[in-house]
Amino acid sequence: MKTYIARENEIEQSRRWYVVDAEGQVLGRLASKIAHILRGKNKPIYSPHQDAGDFIVVINAEKVRLTGKKMQQKTYFRHSGYPGGVTTTPIALMLQRHPERVIEYAVKRMLPKNALGRKMFKKLKVYAGPDHPHQAQQPAALKLN
Repeated sequence: MKTYIARENEIEQSRRWYVVDAEGQVLGRLASKIAHILRGKNKPIYSPHQDAGDFIVVINAEKVRLTGKKMQQKTYFRHSGYPGGVTTTPIALMLQRHPERVIEYAVKRMLPKNALGRKMFKKLKVYAGPDHPHQAQQPAALKLN
């Protein structure tokens, strides 16, 4: 039996749009399920070297939940490249200023670290509030529990 490799037009035809409501969902569990769908692992045509995933629109990112003491202890690190250029941002401050980045960072770090992973990440759209500009794509509601 030969291994099935999906053609590019088959992948495009099977690509769908989903809306995920992040209200009350745990950040890590939500991010892992989103990354799973962005990679296309939920489809029978999945192949590790192809981008067969679907588009995901996440709404209510500001209402995502964290377990344990993460709200007080978790920080994000950046480095400017210069000596002493480390900047740390607590997750509580990040949720106030840019709540969509919290979900974006969590999902991006679960995707492959290569050109294919960057292509997959572009299919993720995150919005802090309940509104999004992707009504024309007729996204289906996706319940992740």
